[in-house]
Amino acid sequence: MISAGCYAKLPLVAFMFFMLMISACDAADDRLRIATTTSLYDTKLLDTLESRFEEKYGKEVDIISGGTGFALEQGRRGDVDLLLVHDKEREMEFIAEGYGTERRCFAYNYFYILGPADDPAGVKGMNASGAFRRIADAGERDPDVRFVSRGDNSGTHARERLLWKSAGIEPAGRWYLESGQGMGATLIMADEKRAYTLTDMSTYMAFAGNLSLVPLVIEGEELLNVYAAIPVSASKHLDLAENFVEFLLSREGQDIIAGYGKDSYGRAMFYPASGHCAEIGCNASECAGEMVSAVG
Repeated sequence: MISAGCYAKLPLVAFMFFMLMISACDAADDRLRIATTTSLYDTKLLDTLESRFEEKYGKEVDIISGGTGFALEQGRRGDVDLLLVHDKEREMEFIAEGYGTERRCFAYNYFYILGPADDPAGVKGMNASGAFRRIADAGERDPDVRFVSRGDNSGTHARERLLWKSAGIEPAGRWYLESGQGMGATLIMADEKRAYTLTDMSTYMAFAGNLSLVPLVIEGEELLNVYAAIPVSASKHLDLAENFVEFLLSREGQDIIAGYGKDSYGRAMFYPASGHCAEIGCNASECAGEMVSAVG
């Protein structure tokens, strides 16, 4: 039997539980929420940046990844405070629609066109849109020539669509496959099928040891890949989001980017935007202003 004294204590216990829940919610609500593209997340660069930021500012950071399209949708819904993405056209639309406050360039690298080492379409050394045109032509004639697309509305998929447009091609047919997945899964699928694909440089470096595909087209303006940070206008933690952006653009943040990957791969996976603003198409208001040590 439960005594009357126990019943008397129930409201106090319930109140204490309620207060603990409120405290937990307040603590969770004080966290910076970032939505990002898979290349920044899968390569673990953000782990390093997140750890240093948390140490510096004493604030917790939650990061979710799913490609640029996913990140932009999270921003439109107000589910995150900051976006780290790489599709300038959609970034500018996002800001013009009032969802983002500004665009700040913090890093860049390049897209690669990968393919089998024997290069059945003969694209090695071509410009990117010319290589896409040749892949499509070869795919129509040769059953061994295929292309695997992410097909997921990511920044990489957006660049791929732009390259097909520049090549004057509407890709379709048995030679054109869509994975509907992230970059890592797409690389594995393309490798299994000995197919061509488009990838960002950093994810290729992370997966290269498990792939037989090789980079065939790696240079040129068409393959420039710029990463930008956009604070979300409706964020409850706009000051914290702006602090993270300033950290990315600081000497410390840019040096972390400049050195990331060198120990494991002998070269950086990303290049800092600082000192390269004009060459990567970012104006002074969008870019880090301080020159950092050279990268290679």
